[in-house]
Amino acid sequence: MAGETVLIVDDEKEIADLLGLYLKNEGYDVWMYYDPQEALECVQSQQVSLAILDVMMPGIDGFTLLSRIREKYFFPVIMLTAKDTDIDKIQGLTLGADDYITKPFNPLEVVARVKTQLRRYKQYNTGGQAKAGPEEYEIRGLYICELSHKCMLDGKELSLTPFEFSILWYLCKRRGQVVSSEELFEAVWGEKYLESSNNTVMAHIARLREKMHEPPRKPKYIKTVWGVGYKIE
Repeated sequence: MAGETVLIVDDEKEIADLLGLYLKNEGYDVWMYYDPQEALECVQSQQVSLAILDVMMPGIDGFTLLSRIREKYFFPVIMLTAKDTDIDKIQGLTLGADDYITKPFNPLEVVARVKTQLRRYKQYNTGGQAKAGPEEYEIRGLYICELSHKCMLDGKELSLTPFEFSILWYLCKRRGQVVSSEELFEAVWGEKYLESSNNTVMAHIARLREKMHEPPRKPKYIKTVWGVGYKIE
């Protein structure tokens, strides 16, 4: 945990301070901001390991702040919201959030989610342990390498989050096979698949297609097999 810094952005001072206290007790360095613009300046000047962003904030809301962060940075982001609606969750995930927590929450749950996201991020960035099988794939102008975590499309590098990279890598590894949302979720997120997990998979696939400039109706790479799952032919 040494050297891992968590950024907390919430205009409700009591909530930010409470989360900060719990995370500091776990050994994390914590940056707390009640103003989104100041938080954005912190991201641009400091090394951030993970961010916790409130959705409803004056001026720059959490979704806008997330979009600004995702223009350049790919550390894990957890969204906090007072709303418990699928549309908000899907919007956050589509913009590049990694997890979502609804207020009111148990601070210990937030700490557990932080640990999980940082562990996964570290695992994906180091490539995990050596695995049998090819370390790279080339498919009609798409190049992806597990060892370097580099992905190129028609000679241009794609800026993918760890989850986006892992989804694309898994589909390439299963090239020609249909991969269900359940299989994809449990392989990439490492958690038991629930009904709401499908929204998470769909949102990340949509974001991935957008970055790959895939036409929605006739994608060249990630194809939807309705009622079954996804595949790369």
